[in-house]
Amino acid sequence: MPEPRPLGETRTWPRSFADRLTAPLPAGVAGLARLAREGVSRPPAEALAEVSELPVAPGPLPEAGPGTVAVTWAGHASWVVRIGGLTVLTDPVWSRRILGTPSRVTPVGVPWKDLPPVDAVVISHNHYDHLDGPTLRRLPRDTHLFVPAGLGAWCRRRRFTRVTELDWWEAVELPARDGGTVRFDFVPAHHWSKRTLTDTCRSLWGGWVLTGPAGRRVYFAGDTGYGHWFAEIGARLSGIDLALLPIGAYDPSDMLRDVHTDPEEAVQACLDVGARHMAPMHWATFLLSAEPPLEPLTRVRAAWRRTGRPRGQLWDLPVGGSRVLPEE
Repeated sequence: MPEPRPLGETRTWPRSFADRLTAPLPAGVAGLARLAREGVSRPPAEALAEVSELPVAPGPLPEAGPGTVAVTWAGHASWVVRIGGLTVLTDPVWSRRILGTPSRVTPVGVPWKDLPPVDAVVISHNHYDHLDGPTLRRLPRDTHLFVPAGLGAWCRRRRFTRVTELDWWEAVELPARDGGTVRFDFVPAHHWSKRTLTDTCRSLWGGWVLTGPAGRRVYFAGDTGYGHWFAEIGARLSGIDLALLPIGAYDPSDMLRDVHTDPEEAVQACLDVGARHMAPMHWATFLLSAEPPLEPLTRVRAAWRRTGRPRGQLWDLPVGGSRVLPEE
């Protein structure tokens, strides 16, 4: 593995990361605008009744000492990850509504007041449902922000003082609570970036692999379509214990399959990275696309059964649900 980069270094990046795309973006302004909203249609009216059946079960965060690895799903791509005694948030979105997106249909799974002090935040890319300014403004400005290349200036303009930008396959480390370090590796994804009319692919996109002092690993895939990167991530960073993988926002597939995995692809991605456990995300929070609200859960459970792997290794948590990684 490469040596970790220095914390908070200021770097110069290329003007565009379009050469990292693994599929062409839709042609024309209209196509880009549709994808920028992270959804091109909505579920049929008759399916909206399923919203009341979406699983929501908020509970207290599990106790998490220095040797514990625990995750709590706050909804969408937002997780509270406890590792090495640190509290890490992934793509934190605690807002009820975000730009260009319908209001969330389930409450945030973890009240902000119940969060322990946040040591670090990892961001996968700059789309509004993953990089939420109002949520980040709730954090102390000396919170460590680990972001994709090209996104540091956005964070520094908001007065964050500990911002580290990484390219794919680069890493940074933070001291763990009782010795050792927690390592954050930034890894590729099949996606893109855009936040305004003029910044398409001006910053990078990707996922994160968090490695605790005992070598236990959590892979947060961010937002991604299916493709070759999963196998390479598993080869370079073997021994992943838990993969947090997106299963929603895939219909219509002709518009979304290159940037969002469907449930079957997410299960295959878990196999590709060699993860021991899988926890689905990116569903049951915002209705971004046309599939019925409960369909991602039904399909991911069926796909998991077909693998023949133990049912207990699929952590299909409700919003607000938690799991502690067993020591194996």
